[in-house]
Amino acid sequence: MKKSRIHTLRILSGIQPSGTIHIGNYFGMIKKMVESQDDGELFAFIASYHAMTSVKDKAILEKNIFEVAVNFLALGMDPEKSTFWVQHDVKEVLELYWILSNHTSMGLLERAHSYKDKTARGIGANHGLFSYPVLMAADILIYDSNIVPVGKDQIQHVEMTRDIANSFNNTYGEIFTLPVSKVDENVQSVPGTDGAKMSKSYGNTIDMFGSKKGIKKQVMSVVTDSTALEDAKDYISCNVYKLCQLFMDEEELKTMQNRYATPGEGYGHFKLALLDKINDHFAPYAEKRDYYMNNPKMVKEILENGASKARKIAAAKMEIVRDAVGLNY
Repeated sequence: MKKSRIHTLRILSGIQPSGTIHIGNYFGMIKKMVESQDDGELFAFIASYHAMTSVKDKAILEKNIFEVAVNFLALGMDPEKSTFWVQHDVKEVLELYWILSNHTSMGLLERAHSYKDKTARGIGANHGLFSYPVLMAADILIYDSNIVPVGKDQIQHVEMTRDIANSFNNTYGEIFTLPVSKVDENVQSVPGTDGAKMSKSYGNTIDMFGSKKGIKKQVMSVVTDSTALEDAKDYISCNVYKLCQLFMDEEELKTMQNRYATPGEGYGHFKLALLDKINDHFAPYAEKRDYYMNNPKMVKEILENGASKARKIAAAKMEIVRDAVGLNY
């Protein structure tokens, strides 16, 4: 008697190739993504087509794609556990993008918050930016993804994917799996050097893999109050302490609290303690990153192998879709 096949949840994540990554990226998304390799079948792609809505320079795009691949491999992306590839190496997604465009109403796209927010910030309005949610839907649906981990600002895009899939399924039958967004409510908003959410657009980041001198400069620039050296300090509202919470265990944090309560140390001392923890935490990853940076051929092979695995699944799905819509004649 055959054993019943156990269905494995398929998790899909897209990674924007944005070059330098900071500790907000790590604690906000990367760490959780790497850990999800043990929760199901992880499909993680570098979103090169999506990046073209903002990057118009060939050299920058190529550099960013390579560096984000290196960064994720260094931080624990395991090609034996996951499928890891570059989006543009699976061309089937563009064919599905066009087919799904014919099942996407203008009203649905016009309601997209992301498009409105980006154009309001001065990003030029074009078709790629406007139809971004349709390409995202194709990314998700072509792999029959069950779970899509996203930030709160991306929940709408997953809901739009479900709407598009429902429209298609209502016309042609149950072809697409309806995905579910997953938002980790426990993910802490990582404060930047100015206390606002850490973001490149705010210029308040602390890099993970920058030069030691550069990282020290960023840490020492963390904004604090003007409490004098001889006075006790409030750790609860301190940006330095909030960052320490990401790297220190309970005992270490109690020690820091005592240091804040004891006059005689300034914020500069606390910043140096934070700097040591950051350097110690990322040192093993930095070593792995250097290895991959010096072995671009290996990185390329890993991505090509991942694309080969992803393409087999995408091609099989597109055969079903083509047959359903009448393109297999």
